[in-house]
Amino acid sequence: MSEERERLAWAEFGVATRELATRICEDGYEPDLILSIARGGLLVGAALGYALDVKNTWTMNVEFYTGVDERLDEPLLLPPVPDLTVLRTERLIIVDDVADTGRTLALARDFCAEHVGDVRTAVLYEKPHGVVRSDFVWRRTDRWINFPWSTPAAVAAE
Repeated sequence: MSEERERLAWAEFGVATRELATRICEDGYEPDLILSIARGGLLVGAALGYALDVKNTWTMNVEFYTGVDERLDEPLLLPPVPDLTVLRTERLIIVDDVADTGRTLALARDFCAEHVGDVRTAVLYEKPHGVVRSDFVWRRTDRWINFPWSTPAAVAAE
């Protein structure tokens, strides 16, 4: 992995999510529900919820990354796992901050696909080597991304 990094600042985050929402609207896709992948997708999902005027938002906890470019063998759904048998929606959009390998999005998409008529994905960043392509992408890069929410050390670690 290159030492050079993509950097997203808080101010640019607002622009990025607004542009991503515009792409979704221009495509004509109108999700009934936004499912954010925790943790990185939480902020993106909230911003898209406001920009797309979608109030029905859920979260799904998936563990995959353990450090910079370090990950588990497979992404894991963590509790509480959403009970999709009660889901009553036609159009769902799964949101995350980055699709690096694409395996987290694939897991979430496959998990939801049998319960929802139309499942799509949206990310701020997509890497070129992913196993799936996101339906909506703000920017593509092959570099590691420093996000404003995950780059600083945790306060608890200080």
